[in-house]
This record gives sequence, C-alpha cells and structure tokens, in this order.
Amino acid sequence: MRQEQRVNPPQAEGERWDLESEYATSDEDALAEDLAQLEKLLDAIEGHHRALDSPATGDGHAAVAAAQASFALAEQAERIANDLETYAECRLSVDSQDEAAQRLLGRLQSAAKRLATAVEPLSQFQQRAPDAVIDAYLEAPAVAPSAFAVAHLRRRKHELLPLAQENLVSSLGQDGIHAWGRLYDQLAGTIACEVEVDGETEQMGLAQASGVLLGADDARREGAWRAINQAWEGHNESCAAAINAIAGWRLEMCRQRGKPGAQVHFLDAPLHANRVEAATLNALLQAAEEAAPLARRAASLQAQAYGKSHYGPWDLRAPAPAQGEEQPLPYADAVALIAEAYGSVAPEMGDFVRMMAARGWIEGTAGPRKRPGAYCTEFRRSRTPRVYMTYTGGGSDVITLAHELGHAFHAWTMRELPDSQCDYGMAVAETASTFGESVVRDAMLARAETPAAQLEIVWEEATALTAFVLNIPTRFAFERGLYEARAERPQRPAELCERMSAAWQHWYGDCLAEPDPLFWVSKLHFYISGLSFYNFPYLFGYLFSLGVYARREAWGDEFFPRYQALLRDTGRMTSEELAAKHLEVDLTAPDFWRETLATLAPRVDLLAELTRQAAP
Repeated sequence: MRQEQRVNPPQAEGERWDLESEYATSDEDALAEDLAQLEKLLDAIEGHHRALDSPATGDGHAAVAAAQASFALAEQAERIANDLETYAECRLSVDSQDEAAQRLLGRLQSAAKRLATAVEPLSQFQQRAPDAVIDAYLEAPAVAPSAFAVAHLRRRKHELLPLAQENLVSSLGQDGIHAWGRLYDQLAGTIACEVEVDGETEQMGLAQASGVLLGADDARREGAWRAINQAWEGHNESCAAAINAIAGWRLEMCRQRGKPGAQVHFLDAPLHANRVEAATLNALLQAAEEAAPLARRAASLQAQAYGKSHYGPWDLRAPAPAQGEEQPLPYADAVALIAEAYGSVAPEMGDFVRMMAARGWIEGTAGPRKRPGAYCTEFRRSRTPRVYMTYTGGGSDVITLAHELGHAFHAWTMRELPDSQCDYGMAVAETASTFGESVVRDAMLARAETPAAQLEIVWEEATALTAFVLNIPTRFAFERGLYEARAERPQRPAELCERMSAAWQHWYGDCLAEPDPLFWVSKLHFYISGLSFYNFPYLFGYLFSLGVYARREAWGDEFFPRYQALLRDTGRMTSEELAAKHLEVDLTAPDFWRETLATLAPRVDLLAELTRQAAP
C-alpha cells in the first residue's frame, strides 16, 4: 500500500500514510455499512423530536429523557459521519481527482444535511430550555461531561431562529455556502502553473509550485510566486464570486439572527467559536501593532541576507541563504530530529513522534494532484490522528512537520476524554503545534555547531515572527474590511486586490518590496465555508504557546504534567479561563501579550549578528 513510484528523491520525500486501518481501499462494504448505520442513527434521533418540542410548557421529564437519548445517538452519528468525511478528504488531499473519494463525499453531502437537521432540535433544547430543565438533563452520567459545551452554547441563544428556519439554513447550506468552499478546493487541486526550473519551463500543480517557495534560490522563488499568481489570476472572477457568496451568506445570517437592540456582528461567531472575548482580541491586536517594528526589522534582515533592500511576498517561507549547495534532510532524519526534540520535554512526547511515523500516520509524499498545505485530522472512533503535508526535505518542511505533530499530540493527549470535551476553540488549537515548533527550533539551535547552522534555526524563528505578527494581521485586516464592504455590495476582483494590497502595506510598512494583491485568491483560509476569520487564532495560538513555553524552565519537573493538564482543559474552558487557571494571567489586558513578544527581541538581535557574520 505504501510503496509507489516517487517524484522526488526517495531520501528526501516523505512516506505515504496508512488509511487502511480505518477503511480498506478496496472494501466498499465497510463504507456502505457505516452509511447505513448512520441512516439508522438519524432515524432514531428523529424519533425523539416530538418530545423535544416544548420542554418549558410540555412534559419536562419526557423532554429531558428524549434529549439525553438524542445526545447519545448524536455522538455515535457524528463519529461515523466524521470518520467517513475524514477518510474521503484524506484521499482527496493526496489525489484531488480520486473518483471514488469524490463519490463518497457526494453521498455524504445528503447525510450531512440530514445530520445537521436531525441534531438541531437537541441544540435548540440545549439553548432554549429553562435552567432547571437543563440541570436535570445534565444529571445523566453520559451527558454530564458536556456541561461546559452546553453552557457555552447557551451564550448565543438570543441568536436562535425558529426550528424550521434553522433546519432550512442547514439544508440550504450544503448547496449554498459550502458548495462555494468545495468549488475552491476543487480549483486548488486542479490548477497547473508554468514554473521556470533550471532554465526550462515546467508545468506543476499548486502544491508542487509552492514547494519552490521553500527553496533558497531567490529568483526561482519569485518566479514561482508570479507563476502561481498568474495561474490563479485566470480564475479571479470565480474566486471573487465564491468569496462574495461566502461573506454574503454569513452577513445575511447575522441580519436574520439579529434583533432590535441586539444586533449580531460578523465577528461574534468566530469569537464564540474560539471561546475568546472581544477584549482579548483587541488586546492581542494592540500588542501585535506595537510589535510590528520588531517583526519588520526581522523581515528587513532576511531581505538583506539575500542582498536585497526589501522583503517580497515570495520570501514568506524562504530558508536562510544557502551556504553552499543545499542538501535536503531525509525524511527519516527529520522524524528522528523531531522525536529527540519532543523527547527533551518528556520521553512520552518523543515516543509519540516515533509511533506516528511507525504506524504510518504521516502523509509526506509529493505528487502533481496533491492539494497544497498541511493539516492534522483525526478519526473519531479509533481516536487516531493523521498528519498531512508534502515533505521535500527543506528546513521549513521540518518545522511544518513539527507543527502538525504538535496538533496530533494535542489530540492524543485528549483521547480518553469524552467527545464533548474534545472540541476546543481554534485559538488554543494552535497551542501544542506552535509549542512543537519552539521545542524543535531550540533543540536544533542548541546542537548547531557553526554560525551558518545557527542562522538556519534563528531564521525560522524570524520567519514565524513575521508570519504571525505581520502576515496574520494582514489577513485579518483584509477579511474585516471585506465584510464591511460586502455589507453594501459584492466586491469586484480589482477592489479585492486593492483591499488586499492596502492590508499588506499597512502591516509590512516600508520593509515590503511589493504587496501580494492576489493573496485573497491564493489563500485557502478565506474559503473555508465552515469557519470565518481563520487568521487571528494563529496569532493567539502563537503567542499563547510562547507564553506557555516561556514557563518551561521555571516550572522544571512540573512542566510536562502541567502542560498536559492545560491541553486537556482546552475543551472545557474559555481561553480566558484556561489562562487564568494554568498561567495566572489576564488575556483581556495587553500585558501578557507584550511580555511574550518581548522575549523575541533577543532572537532578532541574534539574527542581525548571524546575518552579519554570514555576509560575503
């Protein structure tokens, strides 16, 4: 299963992951059985709907019993639906033209509609029922662990539409907002671009072309960036239609859910989903704005290391300038390096990395039909994570792998908790991943024997600093401006390009060679139909994680158990509660964020010294 012809040198390219432990590729019966079981569970859930209609005026005991039964059935149904969708998406990530996976995903669309409709009465019960009824509902041992999730859900109960309308929204969404997201995914997996490689023009998919952006050849990176943008530019009308439709759908939902004196803002949903208060987001962005000069200095130093006066959009993931011929790091060596670094925190963490590789839970191959990007996902029933990326041996690939393995470790740490306590906000979802990056960078820096080796590591830290403190706020500023403008009318491609360029110029300032006007087209995050503002959680997670990591030395032997306890609580606390309990800090004030950012200044000073030493 995992042996196939390789595109890149076998010593550099990663291995193919194992999905057979979940569903055998040739076993359509297992998929059909799960689909049939899902339908039976949905029938059973719908059988409890009548009793859930009016817990306040009807038979409260019957409503509570029906809700408790529906909760147990819904958990089973959601596990099956999640595993089927995860399996299909995993296959499509590796081969965007996988016909069998596309058919499975198509079959799941109707099941997803029905599931969303089937669980809506339970959601309405959890939000609308009087406090006394909810207390009785939570008395059941199987339901009790969901107390935080229910309480958090009830914070938005004033936005609820009548049940029939909520069901209509869910049903229409699959062929509405989510269809636009799927269209973008399909485009991203099929677009090809012409990239000049070694004097010859080579056609490659977006994921492969993005790999060129990881190389040390400045001219090739710029050429690949321009080729990618040129390829996307031919689809800017389609992408403008998609991004306008997605934003328009959400704005209309805000209008429908709003009431006189209680309007719904487009940031309310992402803040609630992240379990973050508006005051925390404001404090975070304030600290980032104050730290922008530090990040711009890092970007300028990186440009100077390449003999340039300004930093370009094609430099976002550039490695340190090559000190001689660049040698890719073999995949097995990268796994061993990360395992050793993770193991320096606790042996269990190193063992986890080795287990992920040994069991084939990491996808690192390269291919023309692979989707770009990297992610971590999980099969709910087996509680086993999977990591997806395209590994080609660059230093950035090592950090990406460390990042995604951090996500996987987070899931693994929570594997014995009830399902209702495993869903955490996106902001704290970046805690373990960014922590993993920091651990690996520090371990690599400690064993680096030459200034060139040190530069390579510190360079990655500078890349993270500019990405999180400059690029993430750039995305947030664009998206916020898009929603404000879209409230008036759909935006044309030229207007979107202008808005995107303005955001780049504001955050990067005079260190920037030129903005990336088509970033709104090429960035997948703007088209995730199930989530909006998939940007500020990265900045939150980056700084929150660094704040946790900064306590590693002070906590000593207590660090790892305290770190594990923090990760386990991510699914049953708000971000502010989590920080207050485990870090004893107030996230709504800028102090924590400022203090964390201040720890990065010495690393930028070190970057300046190392780039000076490396200069010709």
